[in-house]
Order: sequence, then C-alpha cells, then structure tokens
Amino acid sequence: MIEYIIGGLIIALMRVCDVTIGTFRTILVVQGRRMLAGMAGFFEVLIWIFAIRYVFQHLDNYANMVGYATGFALGNVLGITLEQKVGLGYVQINIISKFHTDEIANILRLNRYGVTILPGEGGTGGVAIMICVVPRKQQRQVIRTIEEIDHRAFITVQSALPYRGFVHGSRK
Repeated sequence: MIEYIIGGLIIALMRVCDVTIGTFRTILVVQGRRMLAGMAGFFEVLIWIFAIRYVFQHLDNYANMVGYATGFALGNVLGITLEQKVGLGYVQINIISKFHTDEIANILRLNRYGVTILPGEGGTGGVAIMICVVPRKQQRQVIRTIEEIDHRAFITVQSALPYRGFVHGSRK
C-alpha cells in the first residue's frame, strides 16, 4: 500500500517539474529565445516521458493517476508563480491621467523610465496617453508609482517584445 502512495507522489513531483519547465518554455518561445526554449523543452519532455512510463507500467494504481493530475495542476500554479517572480521580458504600460500627466511622466523619468506622451481624444475631450516600456519584473513598482500620484489613472498593461532601439533595462 505504501509503495502505491509513494509512486503517486513521485509522479506528482515529476509532473510539477515538467509542467513548471513547460510554463517557462512557452514564455521563452513567445519571446523568441530559441536556444533556451529548446533546452527547456528537452528537460520538460524527458521528465514527462519518465512520468508517463511509470503510469503506464502501473495502470492498476489509481494513486499514480491522481498523482499525475495533481502534479499537472500544481505545476501550472508553480510555473506561473515562479515566472511572475522572475519577470521575463518586457511590458508596455499605457497610462491616461486626467489631471496628472506631467507629474506622472516627470516622476517616471526621474526614476529612469522612458515615457512617451501622445495626444488622444476621449469621450470627454482631449487626453494625453503615456507609454512606458519596462522590464516585467519592474511592472508592479511602476504601477505603484503611478497610483501614488493618481489612483484614478486608467492603466493598461500588455506584453511587449522590443524589436529595435533603446532597451529600457540599461537605464537603471
């Protein structure tokens, strides 16, 4: 009986590892980091093969199947959590503030973030749109800075893949 439970736990651990690696690999693929994505994919699949091999060798053990599913679920949670902590890549933060545009832009620039201000037209008239591309790991810090100045600012965040020009991480 104890070997059934241990087998399920080993499979769960293997799945946590391979799914966590898979989460990072997906992000690396999106960011165009071919070599790192290839290496991550190698280890992801190697671990998966060992896990699935063990499951198929012991199909009568339901603990293995539960371990497989549990490991998959926990691997997704852990992979996303770790990736958010590591903060791979860049984000584009778009900010619209009715009354504090210059103040927000000046503070962000003092903190060595690049800010571009564009004119826009909203439902109530003219607005200024601030665009700031920052490393993902600094996203929360930038948003906190904006909210300290204007807690009602409209903020959107989207993934960014810098193609050419100045890379903002070198400013800090």
